Amino acid sequence: MSHDSAAAPETAARKLSGRRRKEIVAVLLFSGGPIFESSIPLSVFGIDRQDAGVPRYRLLVCAGEEGPLRTTGGLELTAPQGLEAISRAGTVVVPAWRSITSPPPEEALDALRRAHEEGARIVGLCTGAFVLAAAGLLDGRPATTHWMYAPTLAKRYPSVHVDPRELFVDDGDVLTSAGTAAGIDLCLHIVRSDHGNEAAGALARRLVVPPRRSGGQERYLDRSLPEEIGADPLAEVVAWALEHLHEQFDVETLAARAYMSRRTFDRRFRSLTGSAPLQWLITQRVLQAQRLLETSDYSVDEVAGRCGFRSPVALRGHFRRQLGSSPAAYRAAYRARRPQGDRQPDPDTTAGASRPLPPSDPPAALTPENAVPFQTRRTATPMPAGAASVPGQRSAP
Repeated sequence: MSHDSAAAPETAARKLSGRRRKEIVAVLLFSGGPIFESSIPLSVFGIDRQDAGVPRYRLLVCAGEEGPLRTTGGLELTAPQGLEAISRAGTVVVPAWRSITSPPPEEALDALRRAHEEGARIVGLCTGAFVLAAAGLLDGRPATTHWMYAPTLAKRYPSVHVDPRELFVDDGDVLTSAGTAAGIDLCLHIVRSDHGNEAAGALARRLVVPPRRSGGQERYLDRSLPEEIGADPLAEVVAWALEHLHEQFDVETLAARAYMSRRTFDRRFRSLTGSAPLQWLITQRVLQAQRLLETSDYSVDEVAGRCGFRSPVALRGHFRRQLGSSPAAYRAAYRARRPQGDRQPDPDTTAGASRPLPPSDPPAALTPENAVPFQTRRTATPMPAGAASVPGQRSAP
């Protein structure tokens, strides 16, 4: 499902300052950044494709620190521009950051802050979101990054509303994308926002990629919690929950097993995983349902019961919200792709595995069956009647 975020007054797009130009795109490169992510904005915005109906951008490739810049495979890059060139750009793209554990250069963060204050659109692809977060540009905003790094982003920057399921998030003047190829999705979205569907479609044809990809990162998410939880007392409660997914219990049950109040449990769980416990529990039940649909012949009703859902209707609702498909359609598609002889043993006794989801305010209901798997903290703007919804993408109107 496509999500639209209504920009709050404090995050509304600023007027572009006179010295900046909308058609100028600055790409900020750092040493140690992966070459694939770095090349995406260079290819999208740096090649003249006017013959194909794609409006031209002017590209500035800027070094975010002293060079030469080393990248994948030991290659060395020399950027023709420095941080001073960012002052002319209407869009600034940070395609990647070399390490989620090390702070970006303060000079680069200052340049990003100035650009944002002067109305420039700031874009973070994959781990580039960590640079935007370090600059304070994601505070109070929805954002995404590669699913593998989402728990770290949520934990390190708790004021950022991280959603690891989206391919990209457009929050008006600040945009972020998931890993690797999702950077192409976001760059196409930028072209579409600037110049319309026809221009974006023409560019997509040149790149030999779909103009819009359906779905999000959901199908790629790893099924493990951050390593830090292993030594925490909550690890025992998590292990119990995974072993008893076939039973009907709620977050209050987990809080009681941890000898905590619900509020304290929610806070501790969120600080460790970047996820609200209710969301995590719903997701584990859906993941277990996926495995049963893939590896067993249980009916959908039986799968619902074996995953702790109170009814097949609850399973279908959460399954469709998370994976964009009904359980029956998912099973049919999976089996169509997989030869019958490759079927796995029945995982009925296998404990559910886990993975983190983004922080959000839990719904009022305590039972997983009545909860919505993700709620943005911004007010949702209704889609126009008849508008097509595209899973895996959230954008501001």
